[in-house]
Amino acid sequence: MQLNIHAMYFSPTGTTQKTTSTIAASLAGEEGFSALDFTRPEGRKNPAVFKEGDLVVAGVPVYAGRIPNVLLSYLDTLAGNGALAVAVVVYGNRDYDDALIELKDILTEHGFKVIAGGAFIGEHSFSTTLGANRPDEKDIKIARDFAAGIADKLEKSRDYSELVVKGKRPYRKYYMPKTAAGEDNKAFRTVTPMTSEDCTDCKTCAEICPIGSIDYEDIRKYNGICIKCCACIKRCPVGAKYFDDPDYLFHKNRLEAAFTARREPELFL
Repeated sequence: MQLNIHAMYFSPTGTTQKTTSTIAASLAGEEGFSALDFTRPEGRKNPAVFKEGDLVVAGVPVYAGRIPNVLLSYLDTLAGNGALAVAVVVYGNRDYDDALIELKDILTEHGFKVIAGGAFIGEHSFSTTLGANRPDEKDIKIARDFAAGIADKLEKSRDYSELVVKGKRPYRKYYMPKTAAGEDNKAFRTVTPMTSEDCTDCKTCAEICPIGSIDYEDIRKYNGICIKCCACIKRCPVGAKYFDDPDYLFHKNRLEAAFTARREPELFL
């Protein structure tokens, strides 16, 4: 059976896009694949509807051990209608906790047949040293080999029993960062990046903010929440965006110190 291959992803800093697109491209071959990028608010305005004969590689980053809660309302509008799906989560070298099983469950509940799942590593949104420059060449090879395993599974069988992936139900609570004093950092959600005098007002940060929170007329102003994706920081052409909140920096430094050992992707077929 000829399948129509689709990649759909939320990817503020590009790591999830790279991994998801690599898998989709390897599955599609010369036929190519269609991409649905729902990173920006306009990409989440209309529900994505699929059908039998489609295979969707669905990729999201892991935030605090779960699927980012800002995506749940959009993901609730998906319609699989019997399409096949590959669930992909990308995390910053700490752990993916219950994110993969959560994504698999969401896809299943919305009419997809989930035939494979993978947890891959990308450079952490907070950091340039945690999972630095990942996905790298080794990760890309694993992603391509994963696609080959999926293709082999498709070739050998049309009877897909429920896929078993790592994770627990009920899902863990979203991780709450600690302050330097060891208390729950309840103010973490309200912390936003600062803007230095190096800013050229190019508007890049406002254009790429996945929540649309950065004011286009005054890029130092935030009209909505900050999800700490750090797209504005990592993609600013002059490095003018940064965090200076002490508890945020404590959490960042703590992660960088604790999770230096390289994690490898985990695959489920």
